[in-house]
Amino acid sequence: MDRPRFIPLKLDNYQPLRDVVFETLRDAIIQGRLKPGERLMEIQLAEEMGVSRTPVREAMRKLELEGLIVMVPRKGAYVAGISVKDIVDVFEVRAALESLAAGLAAERITEQELEELERALVQISEASGGNLDAVVQKDTNFHEIIYRASRNQRLMQIITHLQEQIQRFRTTSLSRPGRTKTAIEEHRKIVEAISERNVELAQALAREHIESAEQSLLSALQEAD
Repeated sequence: MDRPRFIPLKLDNYQPLRDVVFETLRDAIIQGRLKPGERLMEIQLAEEMGVSRTPVREAMRKLELEGLIVMVPRKGAYVAGISVKDIVDVFEVRAALESLAAGLAAERITEQELEELERALVQISEASGGNLDAVVQKDTNFHEIIYRASRNQRLMQIITHLQEQIQRFRTTSLSRPGRTKTAIEEHRKIVEAISERNVELAQALAREHIESAEQSLLSALQEAD
């Protein structure tokens, strides 16, 4: 049985409805329930989520600004695709930023954050035996701890935006045989370098980790084609 495309709307909070609809659609795109190239029709989406067309229209405008959907004149809205060149460009920038974040973390991380990184490693390992979505979530959390430890708010904002652009492909990358195990080992080495306050090694290992993830993703996409 196919899993539902949307997370049920949670209307028991204080968020405006348009924000709830936006986050629901955004999650559906990032998590792959809405596929690249899939057409998005306001009426259908509104019916599926049980809302009027207005918050759907507002959400789609915001998604277009984030680059997650494209509006084609006289044809409508579609989930944005991503080319190999897009992937290479994003990972090239991400490798540099992840390297910077790891180096700064090696200088600035607290003992509490080091413990969080160690726990995150264990959580990824525990999740690796089951749901791949859980692995992606724990992996994302691992990197977010490093970003926070960098103590550079602007860096965190930029790198988080980059991550969002490729988040929907992370499951594809980690689904390749042996990739999750390799990623865990790469994480472990990064944690050791940060713990030892070895800035240059942390930078090098972070860059290698992202480059390895890029090659895994490109190989998976090539195999799929």
